[in-house]
This record gives sequence, C-alpha cells and structure tokens, in this order.
Amino acid sequence: MNIVKYPEKGLEWMSLMQRPFSDDEDIYRIVNDILYDVSSNGDEALKAYALKFDKVELDDFLVTKEEIETAITLVDDELKQAIQQAKSNIEKYHQAQVKIEDKITTMQGVECWRKSLPIERVGLYIPGGTAPLFSTVLMLAIPANIAQCKSIILCSPPNQQGKIHPAILYTAQLCGVHQIYKVGGAQAIAAMAFGTETIPNVYKIFGPGNAFVTKAKELISTHGIAIDMPAGPSEVLVIGDKNANANFIAADLLSQAEHGIDSQVIFLTDDEEKLFAVEQAVNQQLQQLPRKEIATQALENSQLILLHSLDEAMQFSNAYAPEHLILQTENATELAEKVSNAGSVFIGAYTPESAGDYASGTNHTLPTHGYALSYSGVSVDSFMKKISFQHISEIGLQNIGNTIEIMAANEQLQAHKNAVSIRLKSIYEKN
Repeated sequence: MNIVKYPEKGLEWMSLMQRPFSDDEDIYRIVNDILYDVSSNGDEALKAYALKFDKVELDDFLVTKEEIETAITLVDDELKQAIQQAKSNIEKYHQAQVKIEDKITTMQGVECWRKSLPIERVGLYIPGGTAPLFSTVLMLAIPANIAQCKSIILCSPPNQQGKIHPAILYTAQLCGVHQIYKVGGAQAIAAMAFGTETIPNVYKIFGPGNAFVTKAKELISTHGIAIDMPAGPSEVLVIGDKNANANFIAADLLSQAEHGIDSQVIFLTDDEEKLFAVEQAVNQQLQQLPRKEIATQALENSQLILLHSLDEAMQFSNAYAPEHLILQTENATELAEKVSNAGSVFIGAYTPESAGDYASGTNHTLPTHGYALSYSGVSVDSFMKKISFQHISEIGLQNIGNTIEIMAANEQLQAHKNAVSIRLKSIYEKN
C-alpha cells in the first residue's frame, strides 16, 4: 500500500481519491454487440454465449424444481442455519422501512397523498465465478418480497456442468424468488432487459457484477430499463486513532481488497505509529489469504494516509464518499454524526464491514465509485414506485382555483387556465 503523510487539501487530496480506472472502449463495444444480439436473437444468442463464455451447452435456461431440491441437499446444515439467521435479521431491518404515508390537507377541500406500490417485475443478477454471492440473494430478494413485487426472477451463470451453485439456489428458494435462470454476464442483463422466448423482460434490474455486467446495466438504462444504481469496484475507508486495533483494521482492509484486483482500500489516521502498525499487520495477514494474489493487486490501488486530525480525516472521507466507512476511534459514535457521504457506516472496534455484508441486517448493495455523494444503498424503496394522488372538492376548487388561473395565465397556458375556469363556472351556475 502507498504511504502518504500530511497531504495538502486540494489537488493532492483529489489525486489520492482517484479510483482505479481502465479504458473501457473494448468493453463498451463487446457489451453493445451482446445487447443487440440478445435483443434480436433471444434464446439462440444466449445458448451461443453459454457455450462461448461458460463452456456449457444448454438446451433450457430455467432451473427446475428438481434441481432446486437437489441443491438443497448439497448445502450443509451449518450454512443453512447461518443463511436463515441472516435472513431473519435482514427481514427485520427491511420490514421496518415499510411506511404508510398520511393524507395531507393542504387547504380546505384540497387533499394530497402518496402511495407506495411495488415494481411489478424485477430481475436480480447474482455473480457466480470465483465467489458465488449467495449473500446478495438475501440482500435483493428479501426487500423485493417485502415490497410484494409480483414477479422476481434471478439470473446467475452456470458452471461447466450446467449447474448454478447450490447455495445460490437454496437461498433463492428460501427468499421467494419466482424463477431462476442459468444465464450470466452481459447477456443475462440483456435477457432481463429485452426478454427472450424463455426469460421475461423486467422493469428494473439489480445486482453486482464484473465490468461487462456493469457496462450492460449502464447501457440498458438508456433503453428505459431502470437499474439499482451505477456501480464500480468495491471499496472501504477506515478511520482509526492511536488506540485502534491494527489487526482489526488490517483485516477490514483486506476483506475488501480480496474482492477484486480493482478494489480500493484506504486507511486514515492522525497517529504515525498506527499507520505503520497497520501496514505491518496488512502484510502479515496478506500472506495467509487464499486470494492473496487478488488482494495484492488491489493494494496497489490503495493508500495509508497520515492526517493532522480525525476531523480532517472525516473531511477527506466525506469528499471521497466511500462505499463502506469504518470508524475505529474512541469517539466513533460522535464522529459518525459528522458523516455526510457514505454507503454504509460501521461504528466501533467490534463492527466489521463483514457484518453488513452478511448478517447484521443492513443491505450490502451499496453505491461505489463516489456515487454515495448522491445515491443510497438498496432498500425496500428500491423495489417500490411512489404515486401521488389528490382529490379536490367543489369548495377546494373554489379555494385554490384563482391561484391556478393566475399562474397559468402568466405562463401563457390558456388551456390550463380553462380547465379550472370551466369547472368554477359550472359550480357558480349550479349554486
């Protein structure tokens, strides 16, 4: 990791906040071709991509009831219990997000309100590959079900035997996913966006993925298909003081670094001894990781930064807007009140980021790449749409009508004014 001492605010801070960047011109071209191919050729295109990318020949993409039943037997009881406990916590946290809004009388006879309704058809993308993210099934399917979406489909890449990881299938059926399809990559995003002979199109797509999946989501959003949020590689920023546990901090940094070679981790402190203690702990723990090579490359994008104070560290963090922010300081609770930009915040020495990834209850689908400046993580609201309603009585129109007429006339929109004037005339004539 790069060590930087007392960087100056301004250009030097901005330089340290730069995320890993790769030229994605080739990715754009490849993904754009895949989207066009799937939208034009449907299942035939998906079969060709399964053979090309997943090295498997598929006749059908839908996971059968028998396959799910078999998968359930392949997941050991200890993991099942862990998934069930996580499910319970995540349900409790997300169920509390369901609110019924009051009707508001803005003036006599004028009543307005808003109603939350589920997005009827949603698609969940769950990566397979080197780390099958069954935890993401929990994070997406649970709020989708709480929102009462009518159709919840899931796509995940198959292995060379044409199977999806058993833990993904177990979790999906546990959380009420309606259909599961053996399709991965950008082609899965295309299938859910445009629909094929087998896979229905959806109105909003959720879930993480590699650069090709991310680009596909970005491109289909220009076709009127909603996505959960823009995405980039995973990241964490940790703020620690002189009393922080260096081993804890190193473990948190490495837990994000092992996600992928383009992940980024940052440690901020006002104590120089702690800076070097964390560096040493990172190097020691790194040697024991099965994903050492991936984490090592991620650490090349990462920083250990010495600042003048914890307040300055919080200023840096709010400007960086990390996906995950961990506060391991004596005044962590007080410091947390100063957070203005972050995807999810972890307070205190015994609150690892892993807790939010799996089982504490909060959602781990979070804005990355600085999008926490303006985006929130996934919640029940992500699976809902808000529709406004209003009802105006005769008295209400008499009370508000003149205001509308004056405003419409001054915008030179005569038909808008007439829509009120004709009604008012009818009321006056009747009375």
